[in-house]
Amino acid sequence: MSEVNGSRSWREELASLVDDTGYRYNTGSFETRRSEFTVAGDSPEGETESVRDQVQGFLKAWGEMVVELGRGCRDIVQQSLVTEDSFIVKKLGGPCSKVGKRLSFLNDYFLPEDRDPIHSWTVILLVFLIAFAVLSVNTKHDSSIPRIKKVCIHPPSASRVLLPDGRHMAYHELGVPADRARFSLIAPHSFLSSRLAGIPGIKAPLLEEFGVRLVAYDLPGFGESDPHPIRNLNSSALDMLYLANTVGVNNKFWVLGYSSGAMHAWAALRYIPDRIAGAAMFAPMVNLDERRMTKEERQKTWEKWVTRRKLMYFLARRFPRLLTYFYRQSFLSGKHGPIDKWLAVSLGEKDKALVEEPHFEEFWHRDVEESIRQGNVKPFIEEAVLQVSNWGFSLADLQVQKKCPRKGILPWLKYMYSQAECELTGFLRPIHIWQGMDDEVVPPPMTDYVSRILAGANVHKLPNEGHFSYFFFCDECHRQILTTLFGSPQGPLNNTLDATDSATATG
Repeated sequence: MSEVNGSRSWREELASLVDDTGYRYNTGSFETRRSEFTVAGDSPEGETESVRDQVQGFLKAWGEMVVELGRGCRDIVQQSLVTEDSFIVKKLGGPCSKVGKRLSFLNDYFLPEDRDPIHSWTVILLVFLIAFAVLSVNTKHDSSIPRIKKVCIHPPSASRVLLPDGRHMAYHELGVPADRARFSLIAPHSFLSSRLAGIPGIKAPLLEEFGVRLVAYDLPGFGESDPHPIRNLNSSALDMLYLANTVGVNNKFWVLGYSSGAMHAWAALRYIPDRIAGAAMFAPMVNLDERRMTKEERQKTWEKWVTRRKLMYFLARRFPRLLTYFYRQSFLSGKHGPIDKWLAVSLGEKDKALVEEPHFEEFWHRDVEESIRQGNVKPFIEEAVLQVSNWGFSLADLQVQKKCPRKGILPWLKYMYSQAECELTGFLRPIHIWQGMDDEVVPPPMTDYVSRILAGANVHKLPNEGHFSYFFFCDECHRQILTTLFGSPQGPLNNTLDATDSATATG
C-alpha cells in the first residue's frame, strides 16, 4: 500500500514526459503559474513589458521569419533548378565551373579555401549594389553642397514709356531729376541683363555730386519692355532716341556701353550722332566679322574663349534655332546657376573673387530674374544673332576723317562758287574705353582693334582687372570714371543760368 501511496499521480507522470508548461488542472479549470526558471531577457515578476520591448520583439520575430522564408526559397531553387538534370545547369554549369577555376586564385587572398568564388563574389557584388542604392537615395542634406536657388519672378515695378510704334519700353532712373541734370547718361544693358544693371553698385550720392542723371532701359523683349517684331541695330538706336525725348533729355546725352551692350552704343554713335555728347565703353564687344580686323586679331580673341562660348558663337552664326535648347537648359531652366556657366565664359582671378561675394550674387540673381521675366527665348536669340551678324555699319564709319570735294569739273565749279571746304566726317565727340587686361570675356585684342581703327578714342588699360572687377561694385572706380568723363564735380543744376551753361557745354 505504501508503494501505491508513494507512487506519483497521473498528472506528475504526464509532466515528467513533457516540459512543464506551468498549467495545472484544478476542479474543472486551468491554473496558471510561472515557470520556476528565468529566461534571459524576461522581465522580472511584477514588471510590465514596455511598448519598445514589444516592438523589438515583433521585429526580431519578423526578421527570423523572413530568414527562414529565404532559406526555404533557396532550398526550393536548389532542389528544382540547380539539379544536375535541370536545363540551367546543363547550359551554364560548364562555363560557370571554368570561371570558378579561373577565379580560384582569389581564395588565396580574400576568401576561405572552401568557398566557391562565383557564389561568394556574387553575394559581395549584391551587397555592394544594395549599399550603393541606399547611399544614392539618402535624403540627408549635405551642407557642403550648395542648394540650387530657384528663379523668382517679381511683380512689375518699372516705369514705362510709349514708343511711336505702340510698343512700351521700361526704364529705370538713378541720380538727379531731369530738370537738375547737368549730364545725362543713357545705358543699354548687355546679354542676360536688364535695366536694373546700369552701373552696378554705383551710389546715388556720387551721381548727385557730379549732377548726373543715369537712365537704363530694357531692350525689346527683356524685362518689362515689349518685343520688337523685326529689330536690328538701327531700330535699337531709334528706340534710344525716342526714350531720351520722352523722359525729358532735351540736350545731348552720353551713352554707356558695357560688354555686348556696347553694340547698341556703337549703333547710337552711327545712326544718331547729333544727339550724342560722348561715349563711355567698358570692355566693348566688337563683331569678329569687321572687315578691317586682321586674322591675327581674330585669332587672339578666339583663343581666349572657352569651348562652350565658341560653340555658342558658331550656333548663332549658322544654326540659331539650336540655341533654344541650350538656353532652356541654362538660364531659362527656372533655376539659378553660376555666371560663367550661364554666359559660357571663363573668369580671371579678380572676377572669380568678385562673383563669389554675397552682394554680387544677390545682384546677379535679381538682374537675371528681371531679364528673363517674360520667359521668351526669342529676344535672347535675336541678341546673340545681332552680335555675330552684319551690323549694317563698320567701326571704320565712325573714324574721323576729312571729306573733300570730289575730282571733276562739276565738283570743282561747285567748290569755286560756294567756297566749300573739306569737312570732317565720322563721330567727332569723345570716346572713352576702359579695358581690363585680364578680361577673358572680351579680350584686350578687341580693344586693340578699336584703338587701331578709332585713333582718337581714349583707351584706359586696367592692369590686373577682369571683365567685372572694375565696373561692378567699386566706389573708387566709379568716381574715377565720372571724373574722366565730366571733370571735377559741380553738383546738380540750381537755376536757369546753370541750365544754359549745361546746354552750351553738351552742345
